[in-house]
Amino acid sequence: MKERLEQLKQEALTEIDQVNDIQALTAVKVKYLGKKGPITEVLRGMANVSAEERPLIGKLVNEIREEIERGLNLKETAIKNKALEEKLEKETIDVTLPGKPISQGNRHPLSKVIEEIEDIFIGMGFEVAEGPEVESDYYNFEALNLPKEHPARDMQDSFYITEEILMRTHTSPVQVRTMLNKKGNVPVKIICPGKVYRRDDDDATHSHQFIQIEGLVVDENITMTDLKGVLLNFAKKMYGDHAKIRLRPSFFPFTEPSAEVDVSCMMCGGDGCRTCKNTGWIEILGSGMVHPKVLEMAGYDPERYSGFAFGMGVERIAMLKYGIDDIRHFYTNDLRFLDQFKRV
Repeated sequence: MKERLEQLKQEALTEIDQVNDIQALTAVKVKYLGKKGPITEVLRGMANVSAEERPLIGKLVNEIREEIERGLNLKETAIKNKALEEKLEKETIDVTLPGKPISQGNRHPLSKVIEEIEDIFIGMGFEVAEGPEVESDYYNFEALNLPKEHPARDMQDSFYITEEILMRTHTSPVQVRTMLNKKGNVPVKIICPGKVYRRDDDDATHSHQFIQIEGLVVDENITMTDLKGVLLNFAKKMYGDHAKIRLRPSFFPFTEPSAEVDVSCMMCGGDGCRTCKNTGWIEILGSGMVHPKVLEMAGYDPERYSGFAFGMGVERIAMLKYGIDDIRHFYTNDLRFLDQFKRV
């Protein structure tokens, strides 16, 4: 019996020494120490051992079992340590290698232009006002001298939600709301940046959604001269001291008289080129003196107060400033396009 136990111990320790993975080690453990293993069989046969030898054999069996278990534990630790070393070796980081560059975000060109325009007008004493993009027909049209069935409404094909609610077609409702909130007090001197919506077919120069900035000044003795002075200062700040402007007669229902405003071409300096179609001028915004009816509906006496208003599309200003030929570039989120403005 002793010889058999010593033989089993040597066989078990030899097999433990030869295995190289946990799965094989588990198989050796089951083979020798499992319920059907030879060590268990020896214990079950203790009844056939004489009373004198039984304590000695029992002690020997326990010692052999403990030695095999110790060998299993040592081997398991060795296998796990080796696996950990191999994993660490594969995952070794060379700290002397240059780091991977981190891609940084950037201000969108339209955001840059909006902030620049705001800074220019804030520098002239204007305040920034905002209002809802979902607007009532009254504020969007009627309070701006555009009653229902007025033919000029066709100039702005609108997104109606109900008969009385629509997506605003311009930021002029913000001007109306501001004047009403002022309750006849002056001065009113604001710009109104924000998104507007019109049923336009998207192409290189049109979009169903775009950003508009409108301005309004109301006070005593406001004239077209004041309007021209403000817009000339804006043009010089935006496009350079060489910039010039001209006003051409036009029509807007909420201003009278009304004027389109052109700026001297920033590409050719007014000499004539492809960008300005050889005219030397590029249209940038619409403007005019606030219509007396608009002032009256907003609570101002048109006999005492006057004002001017103007409106520009931010995308157009940005396209001219940066030489962009397609408005859709602003909305496609193409990083190749946006990355060009990181240092602009």
